[in-house]
Amino acid sequence: MNGITAPGPAPADELYRVLLIEDDDADAMLVEELLLDTGLRFELTVATTMAQARTTLAVQPIDCVLLDLHLPDAAGTAAVTAVRELAPGHAVIVLTGLAEARAGTEAMAAGAQDYLVKGKVEPDLLRRTLRYAVYRSRTERLAMEAQSVRLRAEENARLERGLLPPPILGTSTVQVTSRYLPGVAMALLGGDFLDVVVGDDGLLHAVVGDVSGHGRDAAALGVLLRASWRALVLGGHHGEDLLHLMERVLVAERGSDSHFATVTLLTLDQDKGTATVFLAGHHEPLLTSQGGTTEVRAAHGIALGILPGLRNWPSTTVPLPAAGALTLYTDGLTEGHNGTTGERLGVEGLLNLINTAAPADAATHVDLLIKQTQALNAGRHTDDLAVLHLQWSLP
Repeated sequence: MNGITAPGPAPADELYRVLLIEDDDADAMLVEELLLDTGLRFELTVATTMAQARTTLAVQPIDCVLLDLHLPDAAGTAAVTAVRELAPGHAVIVLTGLAEARAGTEAMAAGAQDYLVKGKVEPDLLRRTLRYAVYRSRTERLAMEAQSVRLRAEENARLERGLLPPPILGTSTVQVTSRYLPGVAMALLGGDFLDVVVGDDGLLHAVVGDVSGHGRDAAALGVLLRASWRALVLGGHHGEDLLHLMERVLVAERGSDSHFATVTLLTLDQDKGTATVFLAGHHEPLLTSQGGTTEVRAAHGIALGILPGLRNWPSTTVPLPAAGALTLYTDGLTEGHNGTTGERLGVEGLLNLINTAAPADAATHVDLLIKQTQALNAGRHTDDLAVLHLQWSLP
């Protein structure tokens, strides 16, 4: 009786895919006849053991399980529990005997949507019970999915507040524009992070980083590194010493030795007109002046967590124009595709977008840049991206 299909009276009616777990051939035939008399469109598959049902559920979509409570390898509420584990979110209707007065209610307490007593089932009762059980299970599943989306959105919001904090600027005249976008809509954020603070030394300190991987662990580690950076900067730590301490935090807190982080540190001194850059496995910032935007030439060091304790992070100090901007970003901005060419956008493509864009205020400029890169990528690359734009002008 496997794979029995009843067309039903109306082809437009909903199709119910039913799995009957029953080891008695006579009872199974009775259920088949009752289903035919309901007028429902259905596909019936019969399994005689829980092991056979497990195989069926692994490869075949099912809307409702009709479950006998006396199987060779499962019985009573244990059978209900086993089916709920095999088919979470699916409708389960238990078939009980005439003498099992409590079995049905106990089965519902174990997770079944309803129960029917063998020998007392009429086609109309089976039709109503099956349709209601499927409707109820789908409603419960949709409610759980909606709750999962809400919880994910709340978690994203908490993590994003940690990854994208408000800057501490004091009396600085530098205009800060920051953006953070997850790689996939509604996805959990990844490990990109950024921050800006003005320390007691009066200098503006900025960081952009990217923890390897995606998901909750990477995002949590990104939040931790960002918060550690802020606390360490405000505590007077800078440069190589700061990176060393951040690496110690990373190594102590990461869940796997495979996790590492790339980081750009930048210290902007407006009085001297200079910026000092440390690159730990990260790419160079972009410098915008009256002549256009170019990539800053800076020495490279190793990413945090690759070889803990090596402390190979040379510094580079670059002169700044009297009016200009620095852009720090993660590779989600450049690793997407460059239109239909099949090639990646890369830094050259990014610079071309910047240098050919119409003049605009900082926020509009950053938003347009992200929009253009996403349009060229057309959803083919799904890395997170973070952008930090620091702009200053003549006094």
